[in-house]
Amino acid sequence: MTAITAELTVVLTFALLTAVAATFLRDVLNAIIAFAAFSFGIAVAWLLLAAPDVALTEAAVGAGITTVFFLVTIAKTVRPGGERLFEPIAWRSVAVVAVLVGALLTTVRSLPAVGAMNSPVATSRITEYYLGNAYDQTGVENAVTAVLAAYRGFDTLGEATVVIAAGLAVLLVLRQEAYV
Repeated sequence: MTAITAELTVVLTFALLTAVAATFLRDVLNAIIAFAAFSFGIAVAWLLLAAPDVALTEAAVGAGITTVFFLVTIAKTVRPGGERLFEPIAWRSVAVVAVLVGALLTTVRSLPAVGAMNSPVATSRITEYYLGNAYDQTGVENAVTAVLAAYRGFDTLGEATVVIAAGLAVLLVLRQEAYV
């Protein structure tokens, strides 16, 4: 079973609570703030799981750009006043979600421990090839960086292009908002 640290447990609990809050809050602004907090929590979780590239993308896109898009959207719409803060709970939906989460959690026991040398990824020929040849073929000491920059360079370029395009789109939307 995967070893989960106390820090990761706290961060995942925070993410779960903010996801639930974003789901049930009726005020759109509060839901957006809760969603941004959720994305930030997931970014921290990825960082704790030693995946800084995924953490950076989640922070930039999830907590950053998406939040700005949502805020600009509600700035252009009318907010209803005097309504309830939380949506009433549909217990059938909660039951369906609980069953699905329970089914997914039963698979956690079959996951290999983080860093286990007998996991399918650690024992694959591709992993052995990357680890054995990354420095000689790319000159990069970190195998993850070698894979992202050299072996999967076009994929990484595509991901960077999407993030930059999203950032430019936000700047254009904000620029148009300044003239309205």
